[in-house]
Amino acid sequence: MKNKCLAQETFLNKWYQGNGEDGKHYWLTPPALMRELQAEFAFDFDPCPFPKPEGFDGLACEWGTSSYVNPPFGSIIHNGKKKGPTAWARKALAEHRKGKRVVFVYPIDKWVLMMLAAGAKVRNLGDVRWVATEDGTAGKGTGRHVACFILDPPNATAHVRDRSEAEGT
Repeated sequence: MKNKCLAQETFLNKWYQGNGEDGKHYWLTPPALMRELQAEFAFDFDPCPFPKPEGFDGLACEWGTSSYVNPPFGSIIHNGKKKGPTAWARKALAEHRKGKRVVFVYPIDKWVLMMLAAGAKVRNLGDVRWVATEDGTAGKGTGRHVACFILDPPNATAHVRDRSEAEGT
């Protein structure tokens, strides 16, 4: 039993204590995947390099014409404030508006990719205040936006048009 506890302690240390002086655990893009993406997109900038050069700030600096962004998966402290993936996405969008290519990688649930591959349209419903089943009162919201995935049948437009014509509208 003692060995099992020691193994568990070692496992927890590996994942939760991190490595290096800052105590964080870093994950890098696998070399084969990076070569494949580099060949396709010809990156000239990485706003999230590892190791990060002293004084470098990928959220504040100008990005290249083709940037590869593998942002921290969690939150960081930036200029005294907690910043997460949304800050990196905002910066990526700002650089894109300048006419630059941005390849942004971030883990998401497989089902989202399945819906997009099937041609789903996505609508942002905002921070929905779901209604309680018990009494119908609205909740406070989750603080997160809700995506609405719409999978129309291939003939949906024709069907709507046919119904409108049948109704004389």
